Parts: sequence; C-alpha cells; structure tokens
Amino acid sequence: MFKIKPVRPEFVTLAASLFLLVGFNTPLWTHLASITGGEGASTQLAWAFAVLLLCVFNFVLTMLAFPKLLKPLLMVLFLVSACVAYFMGQYGIVVDAGMFRNLVETNVTEVEGLLSPLLWVYILGLGVLPCALVWKTPIVYRRPHREVLSKLLIGTGCAGIIATVALLDYQGLSSLLRNHHELRLMVVPSNYIGASIGYAREQVSTAQHPFVPLGEDAVRAVNVSNHASKSLTVLVVGESARAENFGVLGYGRDTTPQLTAEQGLVSFTDVHSCGTETAVSVPCMFSNMGRKQYKAAIAKNQEGLLDVLKRAGLDVVWWDNQSGCKGTCDRVTLLDVSHEKDPTLCADSECRDEILLQGLQAFIDHMSKDTVLVLHQMGSHGPEYYKRYPQAFEHFTPVCKSNALDACSRESIVNAYDNTVRYTDHVLARLIDTLRNNQDHVASAMIYLSDHGESLGEYNVFLHGTPYMLAPDQQKHVPLLVWFSDSYQRALAVDSRCLQRTRNAPLSQDNLFHSMLGLLNVQTRVYNSALDMFAGCKGVNGNALVATKQMPVER
Repeated sequence: MFKIKPVRPEFVTLAASLFLLVGFNTPLWTHLASITGGEGASTQLAWAFAVLLLCVFNFVLTMLAFPKLLKPLLMVLFLVSACVAYFMGQYGIVVDAGMFRNLVETNVTEVEGLLSPLLWVYILGLGVLPCALVWKTPIVYRRPHREVLSKLLIGTGCAGIIATVALLDYQGLSSLLRNHHELRLMVVPSNYIGASIGYAREQVSTAQHPFVPLGEDAVRAVNVSNHASKSLTVLVVGESARAENFGVLGYGRDTTPQLTAEQGLVSFTDVHSCGTETAVSVPCMFSNMGRKQYKAAIAKNQEGLLDVLKRAGLDVVWWDNQSGCKGTCDRVTLLDVSHEKDPTLCADSECRDEILLQGLQAFIDHMSKDTVLVLHQMGSHGPEYYKRYPQAFEHFTPVCKSNALDACSRESIVNAYDNTVRYTDHVLARLIDTLRNNQDHVASAMIYLSDHGESLGEYNVFLHGTPYMLAPDQQKHVPLLVWFSDSYQRALAVDSRCLQRTRNAPLSQDNLFHSMLGLLNVQTRVYNSALDMFAGCKGVNGNALVATKQMPVER
C-alpha cells in the first residue's frame, strides 16, 4: 500500500498555500489578466500580486499550524473553497457579506436549483481528494519552543518578501488595488472568510439594537377613510425582473403582449433598486432609510411601511410564493402559498406565480375594510428559468434547460428568461382583469415593482447579488408598473393620465415607502412628500396637479 512520508508543518502550509492560490482562484487570475493585458510589465504586476497572496496565505496558515488544528482547518478550507470556486466560475459572482447573507437566508428550493453535476466534480476534485491526502499525510511537529521559533522565522520571511515586493512595485500594486476593489472579493478563501465575519458582526449588531416603532402618529385623512367603497391596493413584488427585457418598456421582443394592451397601465422607464439581492432590496424598499442610509442591522429592528399602514387602520396582508419577506411582514398577516398542492400550478417542490391569484376573488369578496395586499412572486428567479413558467409560455426557443449556464448558449439563456417575463406579463394582466371586474364595489389598484434585476451573461456575469458599486445596470434597473381602476382614481384622488406624463422621471425603490403613504393618504411625520412619486398627480376629487419637478432619487 502506498505510504506517505512524514513531513514538517511548514511544508504542508506552503503546499496548501500554493494549492489555494492555484486550485481555487481561476476566476481571479482570469479577471486579473483581462485587467492587466497579460504582457510585459502587466505580467510582472500579476506575478507580484500572486507572490503577495502566497506569502499572506502561508503566513496565516503557519501561525495556525498546531497539531490538532491544522488538518481540520485545511479540510474545511478545501471543501468550502471548492464550492465557492464553482459558483464564482459558473456565474461570475464575487463574494461579500451580502452574498453570504443570500446564502444563509435562501430556502431549500433555491439551493436545489443551483446544484449540478459539475458542482460535485469540484467538490470531489478540489475538496474530497485533497482532504484525503491531508488526512493521510503524517505531520511531524517539533518541540513547542522550536515550533514557535520556526513560526517566527517563517513569519518574518513572509513579511520580508511582502515588504520587498510591495516596495519594488508599489505604484503598480497600489494603483491596481485602488482602482479594482473587486479583486479582494475574488480571492478565495479570504473573500468568504471576510464575508462570514462581516455577516456575523451584522447579526451581533442586530441583536444589540432595540426594536424601534415607526410612524406612531400615523392616521388616514378623514375624507379618504370614509369613502363609500372599500379600496384594495395590490403591491406585487417581482423577482429578478430587469427592465431591459420588458416589452412595455421598449424591449425589442414582445415579452409583455397582454400588459401592452391594458388600458390605463403606466410603465415607469427609469427605476433603480436598493440592492442587487432580495435579502437587501426587499427590506430596504419597505423601509424609510433609502439605499445610501440602509443598514440591515437597523432594518431588522425597526418597523417599516407595512407596520405604518397597519397602524393607520388598513388591513395589511402578505402572500408569499418566494423565500419569505425578509422580516418586512413579520407583524402583518402572512400566507405562504409556495407549498400548496395544486396539481396544475405546483410541481417540483415549487408553485408557479398564478397560485398567488387562486384565492384572490374570495379574498375580495370577504374584505371588510381598506386593504393592502402584497404578492411576492417567484418571478424570473434563476438559474433554472425554464421552471418558472408553464410549457404554454415557452414562446422563445431554444431554451436553456440546465442550471449550469456555461453549458448553454447565451441565446437559449435569454430565451428562457424572456419566457419568464411573458409569464409574469400573463399573471399581472390576469390580476388587473380581476381587479377591473370588481371595481364597481371595490376601488382597486396594482403596483408592480421588482426587487432587483438580473445578469444574463453581460461581462460574463450571471444571476444577481454583485456588490452594488460593481453591479452592472442590468442588476439594478427594474420595472415599475402601475394600474388604477376608475373608482380608485376617484376615491384616492389620483390621476393616471398625469402619471403618464411623469413616467420618464428618475425613480428608485427609495420612493416606495413615501409613495404608498401618500397614495393611501396616510398622515405621519415620517412621510416625505419630496419622495412621493404620486404627489404631483393627486388632488381633491381627482383634479390632479401635474408635477413640476423630478423626484429626488438615490442611486
């Protein structure tokens, strides 16, 4: 039987550092080559960067090379790094605290959608086999005082090399790291270690913050709360829908045939999200903080839009066909429809979005007061876009029917995604038709706003979750669609024709909190009319005033 010779810990740490550098960082080196050009002085800069990382890895591992720690540590690093390397290579992601939050707060169905045979190849080749080698390798440690001396010598040597390389090419390295912040988020394993630490700090901070009520003075204007018919405002939270692929917003393909034909629909052209992942965008869009001031730790311990609406006397209900409301609906009525057993609409452990409409008519029939209903869609969640719509909506072909997007042509990926948009078009049109059919006894409205956009291979990036400052516009530019029934416009004194004239104004999810309060005539000190997208199109008895200035927007 093959027998491995005993080795000193410094040999193991150096070999492990080289393996981490080469085996798990292909996306980093590919990106670095695209930045530097890969010739002459640029090659020298890339080598200098690699030497710095090698020395940092070796320094840290050497300091942690203790008899009962080193092997388990390396095995965990190899297994986790194999998974991270797979997702970075497959989808072009970078890893920060936000991406780590996505991982922690996702559900089983979403995780299953990301698994593929290639992932197991990564885990076996870069994780299990190296772990077996580490486990079988005998490591001979010196006496404690000699081990300490060895660590000091190696640590000093690594520090000396780092200082020398940095001084020899300080201008090039400093310029590289200053102008390309994404590099630190691409270095495996330091990226996910830093991300996990950042997420842990966020959780500690959350636990330390007291819970803060919001809008305790909230009341509805008397003339609105006493209107003759009840009102129903349906807020649809889309998923991974990018404005660029909506026909009603100018896309070259007819992805929204039914919405395009809807009378009175207002489609806003320049709307941007608060974040690039659900775990940030959803709580942010329902808070009053705005993107630049948003902090997850504060949001989790503070009431939001739905709490203020409820306090003002509205019924507030959330129906979910996704991975939850990320804390925004914790204090209102919640119905999770994602695990219904409908034989037509539910299959493969998930339900298609028409399940959100299944009980809508009965809900309308039993309304007892003015109501806000939030519908949280599965929408265009990837990478398995082909699962998000029924076969009847496979209008664009061929489609990618794999979660390994690198195995598909970009055309087939876009086709599958565009089919999800056509299905969303159908769901929203059905919703509007239902509301229109009930408008004689219920004043109704629909507001559709996606949580974030999606990358479909632009810049070799897929899905979403890229840090906001690095994210392409496709992950931030989102659709916002509004429809008001005639009775709603009369009851709430808002004018759709006026809104049509403001549809090109720059907006963001920062506007949602204040726009909903203004639309529903909720009076409170936390309302800011400057961020109310409807303010300029509201008036007494429907005599709307046309907006004379653009709403401020945070980008």
